[in-house]
Amino acid sequence: MRQLNRLNQFARLWQHSSGVAQQTSVAEMAGRCFCSERHMRTLLSQWQQAQWLDWQAESGRGKRGALRFLQTPDHLRSELLQQQLDRGQPQHALQLVQLAPEQLGQLLQPFMGGQWLNNAPTLRIPYYRTLDRLQPLTLSGRAEQHLCHHVYAGLTRFQHNQVAADLAHHWVCSDNQLEWFFFLRPQLHWHNGEVMTAAQLQQRLQQILDSTIGSKLLASVKSVSLAHALCLRFVLHTADNWLAHRLATVFCLLPHPLDEKLGAGPYRLSHFSPTLVRIESHGWYHLQHPLMQAIEYWITPQLFDSQLGTSCSHPVQIAIGAQDELSLLRPVSKSTSLGFCYLAINQQRALNAAQAAKLMRLIQQAEIIAQLPIEEGLITPSSEMLPGWPLPDWSADDDIALPATLSLHYHLPVELDAMAHKLQELLDSHNCQLQLHFHHAKNWQDFAELAQADIVMGDRLIGDAPEFTLESWLRLDPLWSTILSATRYQQLMADLCQIQAEPRQSVRFAALQQSFRQLMNDAVITPLFNYRYQISAPPGVEGIDLNASGWFDFTRAWVPPPVVIE
Repeated sequence: MRQLNRLNQFARLWQHSSGVAQQTSVAEMAGRCFCSERHMRTLLSQWQQAQWLDWQAESGRGKRGALRFLQTPDHLRSELLQQQLDRGQPQHALQLVQLAPEQLGQLLQPFMGGQWLNNAPTLRIPYYRTLDRLQPLTLSGRAEQHLCHHVYAGLTRFQHNQVAADLAHHWVCSDNQLEWFFFLRPQLHWHNGEVMTAAQLQQRLQQILDSTIGSKLLASVKSVSLAHALCLRFVLHTADNWLAHRLATVFCLLPHPLDEKLGAGPYRLSHFSPTLVRIESHGWYHLQHPLMQAIEYWITPQLFDSQLGTSCSHPVQIAIGAQDELSLLRPVSKSTSLGFCYLAINQQRALNAAQAAKLMRLIQQAEIIAQLPIEEGLITPSSEMLPGWPLPDWSADDDIALPATLSLHYHLPVELDAMAHKLQELLDSHNCQLQLHFHHAKNWQDFAELAQADIVMGDRLIGDAPEFTLESWLRLDPLWSTILSATRYQQLMADLCQIQAEPRQSVRFAALQQSFRQLMNDAVITPLFNYRYQISAPPGVEGIDLNASGWFDFTRAWVPPPVVIE
């Protein structure tokens, strides 16, 4: 910390005159730097030797000499930061450069993007909020889920909307569909170099089965046991042809059973703090190794609305690079999200079927989504739930009156807050007072007040395998057991069990589409809008392609090595 103390004392001296040359004395400078005159002379000698300033003293006690600054504190901080980063020690850099978030953000900008450090390619991503701890069973944030899929591995994984092998090199199902065998790759290793065993994976899978969310996601699983040193046996209560898909979700990623920080994904977690998250390439990785040695999230929280929290700026447009490169950044990939923000109506509250249909039609006809005060190009109104799953044309009697008051509960992201206020204005014109209730979270888990909502708005992330993702949404989200009657919810769960027993994927997709079509026709649910994802990067950062979650595969990104021209 000696370097930081010297820099802070230099900054106090510099700030007194804003770096203007001056006539001063050692005693006056010692007072500004809160040190003795003897120590001040030592500092002046060190700073002059380092060419931070020029000090021409006059002989005689108390005489005033000439002080001229050769460097600014900001420049010196930047150099200090660069030295630590060049050594591959970003956590030390943050300890040395202690600034407020907004100042730190400005200082860090020149170091963002792709860099070669000690002959190792590193990608630095500026990020707008702190990240939650990487615990696969409890994560809801899109960025955290994306990181988890790079730090941890599962028996299976998603690849191009299909389920593929991961820790297991293949799997087979018995003729009666009640036994599944997952054959593990040999010589698997955890991030600490420890050899992975099937017993460890069986222990972690049992922990997932015993969890609240795991018991729902894997409700068809009766037991997991060791069939062999390199084979896991799943015995099912009922046939489940989604099992390999379920095991590829973030909830079924497999940390070490005794240390959740250890995984077996392409990157290992090397640093995690509120200001910096760093992952490094795992040398024992069992699939194709990443091209980037390290990925760093440099976190400088932005100013935000105190009610809506740090997620008030939806990060669907990611810019990778330094501030002075922003004019050079080019959109390298764009897409429209399959995920959507939705509106649902509680079937057990104030609105009857006819009123619910009228509300859906009002939203559809008023085109209020196009009027939202949101950055242009960020969202697009939904016309279908998934491609080929169109929205219905709700028919309702114009004479049907809405209730005098209704309650709307909604959670993040911030775009839903803008939607809530527009909907409030729309219903007010129809003599209905809408009471708004904001829930500061990203989902409805552990939210008892949801049952008091007449209308609900939320966000449904959809990554790979969209049809399966929607099936899991019906199973896992407490929204459905809250807004549907007990009889209808039980029937929906029975329908899902019947769908999962169908071995033909196309038939499963068609049956699931029919379930959602019925929910939309009955004015239970409708998507409101989708996001437009975009990633921009400076020249020299390659291999960045948007995936279904609006991020990019870290294992495919790369930075060309610097070329030395002789």
